[in-house]
Amino acid sequence: MKKQLPKRHELDVTYTWDMANLFKTEAIYQDAFDAVEADIDQFCKTFENKLTTKEAINDAVSAYQDIQDRLSRIGAYGSLQSSTDSISEENQMRSGKAMMRFQAISKKLAFFSNELKQTSDQLLLAASKLNEDNKFYLEDIVKDKKHALIPEVEKALVALSPVLNAAYSNYNRFKLADMKFNDFVVDGKTYPNSFTLFENEYEYEENPQVRRNAYETFYQKLAEYQHGFASNYQAHVQKEKAMADLRGFNSVFDYLLYDQKVSKDFLDRQIDLIMTKLAPAMRRYALLLKDVHGLDKMTYADLKIAVDPSFEPKVTIEASKQLLKDGLSILGPEYQTIVNRAFDERWIDFPQNQGKSTGGFCSSPYGAPSYILINWNGQMDEVMVLAHEIGHAGHFQYANKHQKVLNTRPSMYFIEAPSTTNELLMANHLIRNAKSDREKTWIRSIMISRTYYHNFVTHLLEAAFQRKVYDRVDQKQPLSAHILNNIKLDVLRSFWGDAVEIPDWAGLTWMRQPHYFMGLYPYTYSAGLTLGTKVSKMVEDKVIKPEAWIEVLKAGGTKTPLELAKMVGVDLSTDGPLLDVIEFITNTIDDIIASKKA
Repeated sequence: MKKQLPKRHELDVTYTWDMANLFKTEAIYQDAFDAVEADIDQFCKTFENKLTTKEAINDAVSAYQDIQDRLSRIGAYGSLQSSTDSISEENQMRSGKAMMRFQAISKKLAFFSNELKQTSDQLLLAASKLNEDNKFYLEDIVKDKKHALIPEVEKALVALSPVLNAAYSNYNRFKLADMKFNDFVVDGKTYPNSFTLFENEYEYEENPQVRRNAYETFYQKLAEYQHGFASNYQAHVQKEKAMADLRGFNSVFDYLLYDQKVSKDFLDRQIDLIMTKLAPAMRRYALLLKDVHGLDKMTYADLKIAVDPSFEPKVTIEASKQLLKDGLSILGPEYQTIVNRAFDERWIDFPQNQGKSTGGFCSSPYGAPSYILINWNGQMDEVMVLAHEIGHAGHFQYANKHQKVLNTRPSMYFIEAPSTTNELLMANHLIRNAKSDREKTWIRSIMISRTYYHNFVTHLLEAAFQRKVYDRVDQKQPLSAHILNNIKLDVLRSFWGDAVEIPDWAGLTWMRQPHYFMGLYPYTYSAGLTLGTKVSKMVEDKVIKPEAWIEVLKAGGTKTPLELAKMVGVDLSTDGPLLDVIEFITNTIDDIIASKKA
């Protein structure tokens, strides 16, 4: 029987991340906050209404870079602790106070971009030539001017930002702090349930009765909150539509894709090709799971089970370090240093606990170590999760070291490429070192069930759902829980066809994903993995040297996603790379099916 998750203070700190890597004490954090606020006041006195020469503009951007550098670490200190324990009153109070202080800071600094957007292109471009580190920021200001509002409105939007962005924090509070899931009973045994237990344990549970009961009781609880969640989500997308209209975009898609530096046809291609070209192979994979497990039928609750559950190897945290060092050694000794530091300096928060964020992520505050959150369950596929998150860490360790803070973030369209490259390098290493054909088949099945299912199916189906939602938003059609449920059901049933039974309650799946509060993010997983698949193969086949990929990581946000891909010879402007990856996934699935039938 699964036990209730421990509380945060009950954990062995050895396996938690070390917040002292940011600030050694709470007092030092508070002092840093006070100091940057004082310097912001001085920044305002020095530069407000004085950005009249190229020299003054350049000096101001340099000072602004320093402020953002420090705010990056200060903001991370509070948000990261909340992500590991959202129940803690101390964490809630710290985050609440920080939010109010950041609001005040944003209001003070609002003059800066407003004044720059009122400045002539000629003067801004002249200032950009004085300092390479400031060039990209100023060039973006020039591009953004056509969507700028009058300064008074921009200031008002900054002042209202905590309210305008409340939907995301509301969602997390509902999900992680308020929702309490009911226990369920199978064969006389009682099983506790929670977001973390469900998404990290029960979805993969071999016993079909336990797994399907976990799904049904989990979704029963979601159903109790669906109308409030729908209202919160509608408020969020209506805000995005209002901002799109205010800033003169033709659609909410154009508004949300603007910072990604790609057009809507890139999003449409990812969704349409995967929905049509990959679906048949994934249906065959689902039916293989049905046969392997001797199921009476294949249902939505069965999609994440293993192809070979009796072979599922366990791995300790300590053993995972050596596996990752070996698997990612192909990227060179400098990258190995990053892997070692992640373990030795406690960048990684492993344990599951009450109030901890589900899933995994990596945060890389500027000028500091990265912070990787996972929910360790001791299974080998967690090594793939770690490889993924270390991919993000490695990316931003390089970008942060070689770029100024305002130049580190590439387009979201690219953001998942370094992480998924690592996943595939890790998988290929494990396949090469497999001790039997059975182990090779198992690793290939993990590539499908974790790397590709997660990114090319789970997140892609979220993207297909999003596209339908935003189509309604653009057409000024209202949303409700009923409408959202039906949209999600239609997407799921279109993809899986007759191969998988999708019950009505599966429509509530949209309630599980915070990505819907992050713009058009879900489709970028498959976009990143498209590039990641190509890059990992080129590195493995020695078509490119690892150093060429490292140079891409170092470039940070100084190039568009298409330019970054072209640095390693991949053209993302065509269907070719995506179709190649779909063919690779299809062939891998067919190899797994042939192996299991042999």
